[in-house]
Amino acid sequence: MEDASPSRTALRVARLRALHQISPEAALFRDPYAIAILGEGAPVEQQRAQEDAHSQRMRLFVAARARIAEDWLAAAVRRGIRQLVVLGAGLDTFSLRNPYPDLLVFEVDHPATQAWKRRCIADAGLAEPPTTTFVPVNFERQRLSKELAFAGLKSTEPSFFIWLGVVPYLTKGAIFSTLSYIATTPGSEVVFDYSEPYENRDAAGQAALAFYAARVASVGEPWISFFVPGELTKSLFDLGFDEIEDLESGDIAARFSRAPRRAPTNSGGHIIRARRSATAAP
Repeated sequence: MEDASPSRTALRVARLRALHQISPEAALFRDPYAIAILGEGAPVEQQRAQEDAHSQRMRLFVAARARIAEDWLAAAVRRGIRQLVVLGAGLDTFSLRNPYPDLLVFEVDHPATQAWKRRCIADAGLAEPPTTTFVPVNFERQRLSKELAFAGLKSTEPSFFIWLGVVPYLTKGAIFSTLSYIATTPGSEVVFDYSEPYENRDAAGQAALAFYAARVASVGEPWISFFVPGELTKSLFDLGFDEIEDLESGDIAARFSRAPRRAPTNSGGHIIRARRSATAAP
């Protein structure tokens, strides 16, 4: 994305979340602010009429990954986590919906995208939550640890990191630098989504990758990092994470469906949770 422009893909994801609220599958992920935060940028009825198979699959993935991330966050809060960092937040509305009065939220995003998000909140007549701190960071140019410490995150206490819709757009150097930082604090946990390379996918997955990769590249925000699941898991263990859960898109669909799991496929999309337990060796 350009330094002075908000992310176009963040806008698309926000529109998918808004559209989901009036879809037949809305119960999967309820977000009462998804439409409001977009203001006039949320022509949801028109989007619903124009939704094709590609858009429907992406909408359901966006909704499911948010639901799963927030379910995992709920479990972490029950374990005592009191700091949440949302990396690459875009127009995500968790901070507006935060049901945990003592959970501090740190929203991290590119400065241009974050400024746009804050304007959207104000234009919608909403107040910025008092438990939320906005932290502008360019992942490729600034040190996340330094900016979060300056914003008030307590590095001696564990945090939960939600990092959705961001990893494919970053270099592997920036990705592993961030993961290494998260792994330094025992008890900390991260949830992120990633994509497998073209050659690892089945025919449907290869077609989906070609379609979406071309789409994001056309707005100047190409996918540049892909991972092989086993190799990524090993890398996470090497960084110090000792509790890892990786869900492929078929497993995600099965989690929210009463239909039996079909024969294994590989469409290439994943959401993964990695935690360094409080008792893990340094």
